[in-house]
Amino acid sequence: MDTAIIGIGEVPPRRRSDGATTLDLVARVARDAMLDAHLRPTDVDGLLLSPTFTGAPLTVASMVADLLGLRPSYCDVVDVGGATATGMVWRAAAAIEAGVCRSVLCVLAEGADPRSGIHAPSWPALPNGQWERPYGSLGPNSGYALAASRHAYEFGTTDEQRAKVAVDQRTNACANPTSLFADTPITVDDVLGSPLVCDPLHLLEIVMPCFGATAFIVAPADVAAAGPHPPVVLRGFGEQITHSSLVSLPDLTRTGIVESAGRAYAAAGVTPADIDLVSAYDCYTITVILTLEDAGFCAKGQGGPFVADHDLTFAGDLPCNTHGGQLSYGQAGLAGGASHVTEAVVQLRGAGGARQVPDCRLALVNGNGGILAEQCTLVLERGGA
Repeated sequence: MDTAIIGIGEVPPRRRSDGATTLDLVARVARDAMLDAHLRPTDVDGLLLSPTFTGAPLTVASMVADLLGLRPSYCDVVDVGGATATGMVWRAAAAIEAGVCRSVLCVLAEGADPRSGIHAPSWPALPNGQWERPYGSLGPNSGYALAASRHAYEFGTTDEQRAKVAVDQRTNACANPTSLFADTPITVDDVLGSPLVCDPLHLLEIVMPCFGATAFIVAPADVAAAGPHPPVVLRGFGEQITHSSLVSLPDLTRTGIVESAGRAYAAAGVTPADIDLVSAYDCYTITVILTLEDAGFCAKGQGGPFVADHDLTFAGDLPCNTHGGQLSYGQAGLAGGASHVTEAVVQLRGAGGARQVPDCRLALVNGNGGILAEQCTLVLERGGA
């Protein structure tokens, strides 16, 4: 049974919450996704949520269902970090295939803590900290800096090559009026001149945390065909978890994308050469380089020269993160990863406006959780005539 994404909704990223809680954002973005799909709450019988409900009770699924007027026969909370959104897509499709529901609303949001009005701690104490923190690894900046350093040591990847990723994505963001940095182009010199946060990573190579929300609806192809938009069909997927602590990762330059993308390509019957759009999780510039390598767009170790020699903008030869990516669009918690899914939908619908990729029919979307730990890859195709 073919399944497709038939509705999307977004609360664009913002630097201030204006007091909106996560539940406030959930209500808004879920409504928008249902309106986009021309569905009513009574048409939705599946619900997937991200685990970002600060201060919420344990029965968060029923609480949200009640808030939205849903009576789901299937609900769950999905947590694979930044791969949560891509993981939701195939889990929703699997639930539909199993016959437990007909349409699944997937919601990811990052609002203010209702008690304080600010972000809740996003990197709590974890058991593996005892193995990493004595050596100075204090969160994702340290881990991704280590991966970037190792890539540079083994393959000669330069700061300028990583900076090119940030520059191309900012060009994309400047064509997207809802991005945080829509009016602020940058150069390679700007990136390299920004503060060094964790050697070798500079400030402009790191995501901008913000508030926002994203939702999308997955349904069977027959429901999709009756909708107002061209359906975006799930053609293949793959998921791979390799570790939690970095000390368990045998090679800092190789990720589980090798396996997850390989499975997605095999299921879809396509190769990297067939892909029109790459929507790659980009918490850091090095993440994009590793994704392009491990998803087969270039050989291992050639990611630096590859991004230097190719145009990753919406007008380029390999459009990548055409909304600006999380580096320039913004990272609203786990909803940041969901923006890669919804941007692929926008492009495959042909609704990208000034940033539209011509004749975009096939997209690769990758989610990355933890420190290169959890990978989920989708191949999405424009359906219809």
